Amino acid sequence: MKITGYRSLTTVHDWGRPIGDVNGLVRSGITDVPILLLETDSGLTGVGLGAHGDIARVFPAVEGEDPRAVTTLYDRMLAHVFKSGHAGATYGAIGAVDMALWDLKAKMANEPLWRTLGARDRFVPGYASGLCMGLEDDALYALYGEWADRGYTSAKIKGGRDIERDIRRMLGVREVLKRNSPRPAIMLDVNESWSRKQAVRHIAEIEHHLDLTWIEEPVRRWDAEGHAVITRASKCAVATGENLTGLDQYLPLFTAGAVDVVQAGMVWGITHFNRVAVAAHAHNLPVSPVGYNGNPVAHAAAAVPNLLTVEVQDWKVPYGLTIDQEIADGGVVLGNAPGLGIEIDEAAIAAKRQSGQWNVTGGPHVRPSRAGLRLVPEN
Repeated sequence: MKITGYRSLTTVHDWGRPIGDVNGLVRSGITDVPILLLETDSGLTGVGLGAHGDIARVFPAVEGEDPRAVTTLYDRMLAHVFKSGHAGATYGAIGAVDMALWDLKAKMANEPLWRTLGARDRFVPGYASGLCMGLEDDALYALYGEWADRGYTSAKIKGGRDIERDIRRMLGVREVLKRNSPRPAIMLDVNESWSRKQAVRHIAEIEHHLDLTWIEEPVRRWDAEGHAVITRASKCAVATGENLTGLDQYLPLFTAGAVDVVQAGMVWGITHFNRVAVAAHAHNLPVSPVGYNGNPVAHAAAAVPNLLTVEVQDWKVPYGLTIDQEIADGGVVLGNAPGLGIEIDEAAIAAKRQSGQWNVTGGPHVRPSRAGLRLVPEN
């Protein structure tokens, strides 16, 4: 079997509510979902989810290759772009190709990817994460009530701008989840919006009110010294890593003892997650992949020995996609369909032609000018 070409599609995910974080919101609640289709001379097609704007630069590294050589092709893609670097859009393309290659490999074996990767159980424990910064309190509690209906016992709240609001909302969500556990796990994600001292001060205040499971991305992703200061000053764990692109970028965090829960973005692919998980395991640390549409990396998460939990952002799926999994029992129940278990209705996607948003001005992927520089809370 040889890789012969690729096609790109874009569908949308309708969240049914504003979504976002401390950096900004997508008020329409409709976001783009890019899809990469990797074609072969056998008629099998691999599916990769995630932005892949640099695919034309990356594809020559895998064209004409046997897709079963997945990890070698991953390194071949990295080598192909090493002069200009592999971060950002380039790494997104590598991740999408890698995901599609693993999908093909499992399809060739006629088994779900979690089987191909060596998992024993198709259940993956998860935590609820509603990208909920834009919701008023009552809507927030109603949302997490629906997560509680699906058996979830842990949740991550978006915050970082108004600590009193954050504490109130975390306490409220904890009460909602108590129907499933006497002590739900509550996490706070501030998306790199604090300075070091703000983080130490705010976490101390939070810990007067509740047992915070972890603080996520309290300072800039590359600030290993800052993360180390925060983890030493806090009782809660420090979680970070979702925006790091490549195993090499984790080394300063490991060296500084700066991370307690090692995260990896699902959009960066299967091989990236597997390597991060092994590195974390070597440092006696748990790993947790950060959510994305369809939870594709849950297949890999099911097979690693140090999985803590996976982030699950919605129980609905993007338009035109059918995914063989169930969001239930406090996690992701993976199905038995071959590969990632993703089927795509291209005709329906083409007919819909609805535009989504994400990187809009004021959206969550645009850093505000005063991030990390606020002296007082802002609404």
